Amino acid sequence: MNCCSSCSSYSSSEDNMNSSRRFDSYNEAFTKNFITFFLVFTIICINGAFVYTYFKGKDFQRDPRYVLYIHLVINDMIMLTVSLGLVIATYTGNPGFIPCWIMLVVLITTNRISPLNLAGMALERYIAVCLPLHHVQICTVQRAHLLIALIWLVSFIPAFTDIIIILITQPLSVFSKTVLCHATLVYNTPYHETLSLVVEVLMFSFVFLTVVFTYLNVLLAARGVSGVSRASMRNARNTILLHGVQLLLCLLSFISPFINLILVTNWPHKRTDIFFSTFLFTNVLPRLLSPLIYGVRDKKFRGKIRMHFCFKGCRTVEERMKVRPRRTSKQAIH
Repeated sequence: MNCCSSCSSYSSSEDNMNSSRRFDSYNEAFTKNFITFFLVFTIICINGAFVYTYFKGKDFQRDPRYVLYIHLVINDMIMLTVSLGLVIATYTGNPGFIPCWIMLVVLITTNRISPLNLAGMALERYIAVCLPLHHVQICTVQRAHLLIALIWLVSFIPAFTDIIIILITQPLSVFSKTVLCHATLVYNTPYHETLSLVVEVLMFSFVFLTVVFTYLNVLLAARGVSGVSRASMRNARNTILLHGVQLLLCLLSFISPFINLILVTNWPHKRTDIFFSTFLFTNVLPRLLSPLIYGVRDKKFRGKIRMHFCFKGCRTVEERMKVRPRRTSKQAIH
């Protein structure tokens, strides 16, 4: 269905849920939940460090590029937190319909925000490189905030429409029931399947074409320049290419139910292990890419991270490395 289809992917249907209880021993269930919690907690801590650095630096908050980036990071943190809650709920019991619906709305919305945010970031890099004289006028912080609001609205409407379909097609008594909290079970009508398919195809087609368009234009623009401008364009081209990798990972989570189906058909006795592995590799681990792309590759962000989080000993070593050349030069003069 979408990324949330594998957020509790190793229990993505009632049969899967029952199979997890039949085949997972207590130790296996504990191990899987511990690994999930550890990875999610680690990624949230890493992303939290970048969020802290962003809000401590006024320069970042005045740059639309970093505004869009930190929005993607915060969105990933929200998505991972809700995903972790659903995974834990798999083994602890079934929530009521309304709490489940709230979690699914948040999960589906944040999941659809990621590729749209990537498209916005790719467009910002395209304007900065190909239309540098207009970048200041077009890409402002206010417009970045408006774009974020528009992304949330566009992403929320399909998630809200799902519950409207429930109200129309299901009796009101459904809201008082406990459910297996999974999108394919809660939203199980043909209308939901059609809506989900149309939204996903349109959204990913738009984002894919946007990334390809911006990448090709930056690539063509880089051929006609040299020196510092060429290096800047090459960096922008690589950044957009990495956004394409992120989009590909989003597509992997989109097709994860089909991957699960193929693998489980061939190795049915490894059912819960397959669901667990695809969940980690298509939903959890890709969230590390956001801090890597802008955090590690960006010199400005990397410098601020060192300043805020580098240990005192690390700073002392850096200071010594700066002082040594000066002493050597003085001795050479004498």
